[in-house]
Amino acid sequence: MSTNWTVVPTRLPLVRRRCHACGSERFRADGKFRLNANHKLLDAWLLVLCVRCGETVKLTILERVTVRSVRPELLARLHDNDPRLAAELLQDPIVQRRNRFALDWDDAWRLDTGGSDHRDSEVLDVAVHFLARIPLRPVRLIAEGCDLSRAEVERLIKEGDLVSAVRLGARLSGDFTFTLKRK
Repeated sequence: MSTNWTVVPTRLPLVRRRCHACGSERFRADGKFRLNANHKLLDAWLLVLCVRCGETVKLTILERVTVRSVRPELLARLHDNDPRLAAELLQDPIVQRRNRFALDWDDAWRLDTGGSDHRDSEVLDVAVHFLARIPLRPVRLIAEGCDLSRAEVERLIKEGDLVSAVRLGARLSGDFTFTLKRK
């Protein structure tokens, strides 16, 4: 039986970065932006709040760019505090590297398996699709989707009853497929 699973984000991930005020390492993004125009130059920041003390940190999105070089639709989304733009920018590796932060996806996603009718089939072919770049171990997804323990999933891999073209023990953030053979 062939089925599709989807990894769906449920909220914006937390930002992992050290707070200079209290030492906490988690910030919450609410999708708010701050823009500053100095003559013809524009700066844009995504605002994130420390989960412990509420200190605001600005993550640089645009720095000293001419206003005319910014696409009008991007400028409108920044002005409108578009939460989808915040999600896109948080996942942008360039923004992460420039601002020296990582993302914490704990409790910020769910697995949609499309129901439990697949649990009775002998051979299960699954295509897993990610709606966002959420780094997860396929072993964890398979265990959750098939109602198995992680140890049981590891045993199935060793016995050759669970196969995939990707390494199932490593973190992935892109689509993959696997086949599960039940005895």
